[in-house]
Amino acid sequence: MSKYVIFFSYTPQAWASMIEKPSDRLAAVRAAAEPLGVTVDSLYFMFGEWDGFLVADAPDSDAAAAIAIAVNSTGAFRAMQTHPLIEPEHLAEVLATSSTGVAGYQPPGT
Repeated sequence: MSKYVIFFSYTPQAWASMIEKPSDRLAAVRAAAEPLGVTVDSLYFMFGEWDGFLVADAPDSDAAAAIAIAVNSTGAFRAMQTHPLIEPEHLAEVLATSSTGVAGYQPPGT
């Protein structure tokens, strides 16, 4: 399982619907995610550029993309971004791989 974070912002119409008829958004997301093998760790709302974010475990990037696409297709969101997360204990391996993987890369203009 890999962890992903999904940042989202609702449309004004979605906010109006939630004000008119509040509901448990975490339960709604979990119900959509579970059939895809995605487990929701947490859901938070916030102020700023994004209205909130979700942290979830997914079996692979296809499952993470599928839940993001399915939820985004409802039209309730004005923006959404999905990012894989790197566990701190895994960073050393990622850095080691990156040090060998760029040896032949030529930057633009060189």
